[in-house]
Amino acid sequence: MKLYFSPGACSLATHIVLRELGLGFDSERVDTKTKVTETGANFYDINPDGYVPALQLDNGEIVTEGAAILQYLADQHPQSKLAPTPGSWERTQLHRQLNFIAAELHKSFSPLFRGAEGDARTAAIETLGVKFKHFERLLADGRPYVMGDTFTVADAYLFTVLNWTRFVQVDLSPWPTLVAYLERVGARKPVQDALVAEGLVAA
Repeated sequence: MKLYFSPGACSLATHIVLRELGLGFDSERVDTKTKVTETGANFYDINPDGYVPALQLDNGEIVTEGAAILQYLADQHPQSKLAPTPGSWERTQLHRQLNFIAAELHKSFSPLFRGAEGDARTAAIETLGVKFKHFERLLADGRPYVMGDTFTVADAYLFTVLNWTRFVQVDLSPWPTLVAYLERVGARKPVQDALVAEGLVAA
């Protein structure tokens, strides 16, 4: 397999899951501005939508869209328990959380990545605060992970997106449960290994 990624982008979630599963894979960095990969390939030829992550399977097929990739990987390795059984109530809840992360939390960072300033930045942070409350409530009962006691693909995605607060200088201290969650997930060895491999933390 080959993962097309950009350091710290949402592709980090796929990177984490590949390492959680202990799978062998190659990786190729993508310049998300020029859409050129580190080997000089036109990324639009790999994913016409131009977004990371893209995962090339051993049979040559390309899977895109982070939430789809995460669930595909988990379903290929059900013994990992990285996703509940398809069709179960628990799987429906996983879908719910992945959709919230993608549609609500992930997208709410967009103004900050585009360099919003002044009132626009304040408004974007206020919007993020509303989304943070969803997960603050979810984790307030002492559960260590999104789905309870077991780390799942939802945690790989949520960690990745919450970690963006460090890059756009958003203070998470008003949400102490999320601060603790970031530290807890970030301490996992596969997560640390992915962060080091992408150059996001020192080895």
